[in-house]
Amino acid sequence: MKTIDDLLNPVRKESSNEVKKKDSIAQPSSNSQAPQISTEEVSEKFTEKIKEIKIKQKEKIIEARAKELGISYINLKGFPISQEALALIPQDQALMFRTICFFRSGEEIRLATTKPEDRAVRELLGELSKRVYARGGLYLISDYSFETAFKLYERLPKIREIEKGVKITEEELEKYKEGITSFKDINKKIQQIPITEIVAMITAGALKVRSSDIHIEAEEKDVKVRYRIDGILQDAAELQKELWPKIISRIKLLAGLKINITDVPQDGRFSINLAQEKIDVRTSTIPIAYGESVVMRLLMPSTIKLSFEDLGVRGKAYETLLQESGRPNGMIITTGPTGSGKTTTLYTVLTKLNEPGVKIITLEDPIEYKLKGINQSQIDHSKEYSFAKGIRSILRQDPDVIMVGEIRDLETADTAINAALTGHLVVSTLHTNSAAGAIPRFLAIGVKPFLLAPALNAIIAQRLVRRICSNCKEEEILEEKTLEKVKKILSEIPESSGEKVDLDNLKFYRGRGCQMCNGIGYKGRIGIYEVFTMNKEIEKLILSGQMAEYRIQELAQKGGMITMAQDGILKALDGITSVEEVFRVTV
Repeated sequence: MKTIDDLLNPVRKESSNEVKKKDSIAQPSSNSQAPQISTEEVSEKFTEKIKEIKIKQKEKIIEARAKELGISYINLKGFPISQEALALIPQDQALMFRTICFFRSGEEIRLATTKPEDRAVRELLGELSKRVYARGGLYLISDYSFETAFKLYERLPKIREIEKGVKITEEELEKYKEGITSFKDINKKIQQIPITEIVAMITAGALKVRSSDIHIEAEEKDVKVRYRIDGILQDAAELQKELWPKIISRIKLLAGLKINITDVPQDGRFSINLAQEKIDVRTSTIPIAYGESVVMRLLMPSTIKLSFEDLGVRGKAYETLLQESGRPNGMIITTGPTGSGKTTTLYTVLTKLNEPGVKIITLEDPIEYKLKGINQSQIDHSKEYSFAKGIRSILRQDPDVIMVGEIRDLETADTAINAALTGHLVVSTLHTNSAAGAIPRFLAIGVKPFLLAPALNAIIAQRLVRRICSNCKEEEILEEKTLEKVKKILSEIPESSGEKVDLDNLKFYRGRGCQMCNGIGYKGRIGIYEVFTMNKEIEKLILSGQMAEYRIQELAQKGGMITMAQDGILKALDGITSVEEVFRVTV
């Protein structure tokens, strides 16, 4: 087989003859006044010419090889490669695989490589295609073509981590926070920054005001940005409708969603790494009338207070939880609507039990916060890994404590109850409005009464109320009708609860609104609870098959249970929250 040098030898001779002819023509007569050309200049031109001919000849050989391999060929010299395409493959990876991404559009990417037969290159193409949801094409290039394109990495600007959705440095965060004292400041700043920084600014603003969720919604004339702060949505900014396509594309890229899919819901996530903690951002999009609605949930470990005192559990409820969570078997159930803090309460129970001699396994969908020393397992319905199957599997792991994220059906309920009856402590959640409502709910989905009664240890119902801002707290005079309602609730507190209230000396508070709380009057949240344990009367009622929630409630209160409304009013008397806030979530 002829080598490249063999192929190029005739070309070299031909080029040498051409150069000699040109040199002889260029030699002036002794009488000529034309400028003299030095031997060095002639040699440089000759060398350059030879180099160009070599490159062209090598490109022809590579092009022929591409045909043999059945793939496309391209010469990247002078090809306009976008920074967006080049950045898809990190510089060190591009050098390792001798591969460049030279083209990217909405639905297509193209890679050029000197090693098309390398399996790793094929895998790289497949991974990139999945990541950006685009068709992938592979092209053969020469070494010279690769080196030429590779130099473009030097011109590639260093992309800030926030723009890749991986990291926000403390310096960047402080930069975005600077000058933000209210939602108006956030709105003003967003209008002044480049489009590439808007998503970063929105996220930084949410972190500054300790928002749990960011809502970005396309409306008819503009785009609304709202933050959920302490459970309540607050308007934060309005953006021009023309910016929507770029904003939604940016968010989808961060969260690994399909950019070109706009008519079906999508779910994804990305992470923000701060110096003190890692924040996971769960992202959801759904189609709406004027585009899409995006919700980004910020899961911040620093906001989770894993002690009963921090949660707001106190008095008899506190004593009950300590006692029941210390039992070696049985079930502890938390109830309440979505966003009422049920999972946090269960995490607190697990943290209390997390000792070297105790093995704890959880089944969650999804895993929201990582707990040190606890085995957390993610449910995956696409692989038929459900709560019920998960419980059966983890029982083989010999756990002492099992957490089931949610009991939704009879199969899960039966499996969890059987685990509780066979020497395991099981903690889980159920969607009901009150603690007493959990028992009728179990019976309604088909749980056998004679299994349920001995399995239940305690049932907790809860809601979250906002704390009054300590900076602008002031005394509040209630309306007569509201005061009568409050007195009625307090008068029904059972004596066995240990709580005593002077109904003739009631004092309540509210938040006036200040700069520290963005004019809301509240800052932070605390739980209000009702907790009851099984007793003979309730057990007898369950075994009879009766599902009267009001009767169970009466028996629980007779046993000393304080209702959520009563717990809330007691916290209002302590100046922790307001009566209005308690009634918002309980009445």
